Amino acid sequence: MNGNHILDLYRSQLAKHILEKDTNSPKPNPLDISPWLAMSLLQKAIRRGREGLALRAAATLLRGNPDRLWRRLGVTAFEDIGVAGFETISLTMAGLTGKRYRAKLGGEWAVASHLVNLMCGAVKCRAADDLAVVCEWHPNFERARLDLTFKPIPELLEIACGKRAFPERALASWFSVGTDRCRSPVLRERRGDPQATFDYFCEAGFPDTVVEIAREGFRKGAGVLAPFIVLLWREAQQAIRHVEADGFSEEAIIGEVPGWAFDMHVREGNFAMSRFLEMDCETTRWIDANWPQNGRTKLLGGLIFRIESGQVSNRLRWELGDNLRRMSDFECPALRHEGIKEVMELLRRDMPLLNEARRMVVAGAGK
Repeated sequence: MNGNHILDLYRSQLAKHILEKDTNSPKPNPLDISPWLAMSLLQKAIRRGREGLALRAAATLLRGNPDRLWRRLGVTAFEDIGVAGFETISLTMAGLTGKRYRAKLGGEWAVASHLVNLMCGAVKCRAADDLAVVCEWHPNFERARLDLTFKPIPELLEIACGKRAFPERALASWFSVGTDRCRSPVLRERRGDPQATFDYFCEAGFPDTVVEIAREGFRKGAGVLAPFIVLLWREAQQAIRHVEADGFSEEAIIGEVPGWAFDMHVREGNFAMSRFLEMDCETTRWIDANWPQNGRTKLLGGLIFRIESGQVSNRLRWELGDNLRRMSDFECPALRHEGIKEVMELLRRDMPLLNEARRMVVAGAGK
């Protein structure tokens, strides 16, 4: 079954879902926030299953930055839904077909709101994103990062579908699609062949549906997460799995937006972290005593991700996914320190101060 036929099946399925849906629900009022904060809120609200917030963020982006909305939904499907909800990924890819297609289904909001609701309710698996961190930074794979750089694509594809340690297989697939296309601050740049990579996955016995949806995701901006999803899919099918919610910290509202939307990928979040690092509290005293000056903002951003912005509802728990999460969180250099769990606990206690810094940033932006 070719890729166009597979996508047409999901387009028909998405159309059926939307046309059968009650479309009388009012569109929520957009938020008066930057597009960067709206994108952050959208993705993190989906992670937490917060439909109301996710829909307001989507309405905000649709009003002024519709292209950002569709790109962020596509990336979120691969990054946060992953192998836990392959049908959700597939329907999201169908929704990204184009504006003319969406007009036939009732317009931009009809499709966007349906996908947001679907993604909020889906089981989540962030293993593909954790795997990317492990491939780039885990010290156990430094030799593989060097050796695989120079191998020809046919050999890389054999490794990707072979029996090596899973992160090495993933690294081989990254180099085979090309670090010129899927850039990394760590991996050496080399040209790949995405078409040959996805074709080989089909020949290696991965289901055509999985491969073709991943291929479409690659075209739509999912980057290296697309081939990773193919490799993870088979492992997930064979694993013992259960679903469990993460523990959420107490929520603070900053203006109209929860504090967990202000992370290191948002300008307002970075400003707030800089303010927080100037405060005198247990967290900043630990950081001052244990961390070099030029890495403190990145450290704080990583801690915030693990305490707040990376938390999800309905997380798929399975052995490989749990191992990748542990390796990403605690064994890569960004947070590799014997006292890292101590400072995470200190930051949990100091979250009111961080939220105060966020409020100061928001209040200053409004003047």
